[in-house]
Amino acid sequence: MPRIAVTHFTDPGCPFAWSASPALAALRWRYGDQLDWRHVMIGLAEDGAQYEARGYTPLWMARSQLRFRRYGMPFSPQPKSRVAGTSRACRALIAAGWQVDGREWETLRALQLLQFTSDRLLDDDAAIAAALATVPGVDAAAAVAAIDHPEVLAEYERHRAAARSAGGSPAEAQGKTADTDGTIRFTAPTLVFERDGRELVAGGFQPLAAYDVLLANLDPSLERREAPEDLAELFAAFPEGLVTAEVAQILAGNGDPDPEAAEAALLELVADGRVTRRGVGDDAVWAAPAERPLHSARGGRFARAA
Repeated sequence: MPRIAVTHFTDPGCPFAWSASPALAALRWRYGDQLDWRHVMIGLAEDGAQYEARGYTPLWMARSQLRFRRYGMPFSPQPKSRVAGTSRACRALIAAGWQVDGREWETLRALQLLQFTSDRLLDDDAAIAAALATVPGVDAAAAVAAIDHPEVLAEYERHRAAARSAGGSPAEAQGKTADTDGTIRFTAPTLVFERDGRELVAGGFQPLAAYDVLLANLDPSLERREAPEDLAELFAAFPEGLVTAEVAQILAGNGDPDPEAAEAALLELVADGRVTRRGVGDDAVWAAPAERPLHSARGGRFARAA
């Protein structure tokens, strides 16, 4: 049974959230089902006009991605046709999450790849549907059709309100909050760890060791899974696949990752037919080649009848 609840404040359009993926992957590998994750969408911008009012342009956003490359996640910096908001993608993620159990990480990954490694727009319904169609078990067309559904809108507003409750929090004390729309909000990715009424906050972008020390204080008895001797073991735990930086961080623990060594080891698995490599941005997604079993479908809301 999960021992610690984790509230993950994020947004598929945030480059800091994307760049924190190696640390989050390491947490997921290390602690597995002992952590019960809940993803809360921040809703960084309702539409592109909000970004434009802050002076953002397609060129500015493409150039800004260059400085995030040092964290190792793949990017394809190029000026897009316009600046896009993130609200529709956030709501699509909520709708997809109500369709099928256990695919939230994969859905988030699909939308992040759309944002950071393609020339498509995060608020374009056709682009969102194409991204969600890559997630097994998700009815992409139904999820996109539900973006403006009253239940999804209401849930999204609850997410936004929770994300904008950061005033007076440890995250604000550490300078890890923002005020872009009149309310102090958490920045992505903020993790809130909770057990037995005790709550610890890791606001905004943090190193893996910051999360690790909070978890150690919250529950010193947590079981820690070490890096696998056989890298192929990773991909049963990560059906959405991993990029090189994530594999390198899992192998390094709290130490300094070695992406070159990780990539060399992964290429051996590809040569043996045990892992597949799909180029994305300036890197690749590595995944298990076998057909993956679908998680249990909820059906009901926002899924078409069979």
